[in-house]
Formats: sequence, structure tokens, C-alpha cells
Amino acid sequence: MAILDEFKTFIARGNVLDLAVGVIIGGAFGKIVTSLTESVIMPVVGFVTGGVDFTRFFVRLGPIPATFKGDVDSYSQLKAAGVSMIGYGDFITQAVNFLIVAFIIFLLVKAANSLIRKHHEEKPAEPAKPAGPSEVDLLIEIRDALKARD
Repeated sequence: MAILDEFKTFIARGNVLDLAVGVIIGGAFGKIVTSLTESVIMPVVGFVTGGVDFTRFFVRLGPIPATFKGDVDSYSQLKAAGVSMIGYGDFITQAVNFLIVAFIIFLLVKAANSLIRKHHEEKPAEPAKPAGPSEVDLLIEIRDALKARD
């Protein structure tokens, strides 16, 4: 029973839950960015470059099986058939995908840092502790007290 209690304590910690939420949101965000890259950005890049299809950029390393009945210029069909290839067009797509994610994360962190800075600036400064009497003031007070005794 002690292990279950320790496990509950571990799971109930805020940082573990925050991490879990971050991973789930990150996965969903990754799918959105992949869709954006593959369905919007890369077709525009292909259009600008004269209809270049980046998925067609590959180097075939192995032979095509005799039973293959697909398009020999189709990276996805050759890959499904088990042909050994270097898909540098897919790599270009994934690199663009990474740059988009990195840039968006940069913007989010920059915005969060800006909010944190503003929050710290808006906090009123702690009131200064009242300064005690200076050494000179204390000496004058002692002198006056000694004079009054005389």
C-alpha cells in the first residue's frame, strides 16, 4: 500500500502534471505544424520554384523489386515496397517543419518573458525600512542625556 501512496504523491505533484499537459499539447501542436508545412507551405514553395514536388527528391540506393507495379518516381510507393532510398526532399520538408516550430516556440517564450517582465515591473517595491538614527544622532542624544544629568 505504501508504494501506491508514494505513486499518488508523485503523480499529484504539479510539475509532473504540467509536463504531461505539455507533452499532450506539444504532440497536437506538432501535428498542426506538420499539416501546415505539408499542406500549405511546401505546395507554395513548390509553386514558387516552378512546380517542384519535394517528395520526389530522393536517391534510390537499392534495386526495385521485380513485383513492383507502382510509379518508379514515387518516393512513398518505393518506400512502401521496401526500396532502400535517401529521401532528401522529405528531409527538407522536415527541416522547414522544425524551423516553423522553433520560430513559434521562440515567439511564445518571448511573449511569456515580456509578460513576466511587465508583471515584475508592476509590483510595487517593498517600502523601505525606516532608517534608524545615525551614529551622530545617537552620540548627540547621549551627550544631551549626560548634560541633563549634570
